[in-house]
Amino acid sequence: MTTAQQRLRTQRLAGPGFDSPAEVVRWLGAVQAQDFAGALWAVGMRTTGATAAEVEAAIAARAIVRTWPLRGTIHFVAPQDVRWMLAHFAPRTIARAAPRFRQLELDARVLAKSGAIIVRALEGGRQLTRPRLYALLERAGIVTRDNRGLHILWRCAHDGLICFAAREGKQAAFALLDEWVPGAGMRDRDDALAELAGRYFASHGPATLQDFIWWSGLSAADGRKAVALAGPRPDPATARHSCVRSPHAVLLPPYDEYTVAYRDRSAAVDPAHAGASRNGIFSPTIVLDGRIAGTWTRRIEADAVTVALKPFATLSGAKARRVAREAIRYGTFIGRPARVAWIVNLTV
Repeated sequence: MTTAQQRLRTQRLAGPGFDSPAEVVRWLGAVQAQDFAGALWAVGMRTTGATAAEVEAAIAARAIVRTWPLRGTIHFVAPQDVRWMLAHFAPRTIARAAPRFRQLELDARVLAKSGAIIVRALEGGRQLTRPRLYALLERAGIVTRDNRGLHILWRCAHDGLICFAAREGKQAAFALLDEWVPGAGMRDRDDALAELAGRYFASHGPATLQDFIWWSGLSAADGRKAVALAGPRPDPATARHSCVRSPHAVLLPPYDEYTVAYRDRSAAVDPAHAGASRNGIFSPTIVLDGRIAGTWTRRIEADAVTVALKPFATLSGAKARRVAREAIRYGTFIGRPARVAWIVNLTV
């Protein structure tokens, strides 16, 4: 098998899926989730028979937590992992962001005042949206424009004060982390490093040390230590599911772990298509047998979703049918019948 095909297996994009969204998140360690709709699909496509509503229900039930645990970026993590990830990995992220906070004039005094206001507002199980929190800060004389408000919330999350709660309509809402997932587990630093590395290589392998350092946001020294503490890496080639039947198709959302989790993405992304696929990260992509073969978009309508498929080259009958089947699967996931539209790319 190629590296790409092995990763399809370890990432559970091929072979048996998990029984619940929480199992997906636990297996992957952290699932990048700043694009909310895309992150729902990233979890759902790895869960047998899941719908978007079921993934959201897992978030509301606190079986999945959405916050900023790694690299300063929003992820889904398991509730038992959120505390130790923040405790051991957030300080490095905060330190690296210090110049931007100075530029925004967000010093220790402003951040302490902001945190106190936000904690008081959320105490007792209350959940508030970003605009409502911004309004409270503004009333206290704390300016939130020019991205200051977002950086304040970002810092509060890194300090372990808040996390995302269930959505309020289509608006993200926040809760106190201690109230949303009370009693979240803690590990000592060596145990945390070993767990993070072990989880990454088991669920994302084959991968390199540099891939792991990129994904985790650790320093090179801590990355090497984590790998040493984790012990021998599993060999995906000897896993019980050793082959991927061709053609195998998936429609990835933007920021999916299949591409974003590696510094070197050449296993999945042909350099000739890096621009068209935005390096396989920022655009939803068509993946065939582990390689990015095109892009796709969706347009949600009242009674359906139109999935527009744009392969880089003409697909054979079997490949086209597999890709179309995935578009239909996506419609089922969001609860709307899918209308499949093929867009011919005449420039390739």
